[in-house]
Amino acid sequence: QVQLVESGGGLVQAGGSLRLSCAASGRTFSSYAMGWFRQAPGKERDVVAAIARSGSRTYYVDSVKGRFTISRDNAKNTVYLQMNSLKPEDTAVYYCAAKLDYTGGIYYTRDTSYDYWGRGTQVTVSS
Repeated sequence: QVQLVESGGGLVQAGGSLRLSCAASGRTFSSYAMGWFRQAPGKERDVVAAIARSGSRTYYVDSVKGRFTISRDNAKNTVYLQMNSLKPEDTAVYYCAAKLDYTGGIYYTRDTSYDYWGRGTQVTVSS
């Protein structure tokens, strides 16, 4: 069982930055591929970024490439999402998710692939 707790959301002006953190419980964090998803009002939950267990491979949805960076610190059981040059369309609830992974080098982009979810943190970008 893994518990995930997101933090770092808030209200920011367009062009600003936020850093989201997701702290995981347990001693096997390095066994999990991790992902960040977001859900805006009235829309489906979509992947934003994903990272393999080792951190060697990452994925970004096209709309955030060059602006967001996903990273992880396995010693701290934490995954991060650095968000720069934020836009109003980035407004959403952001969720982190964990997927037990036996391969080591894969990231996952489908929400149905993930085993555990946090409760989310609100990010609001004003214009």
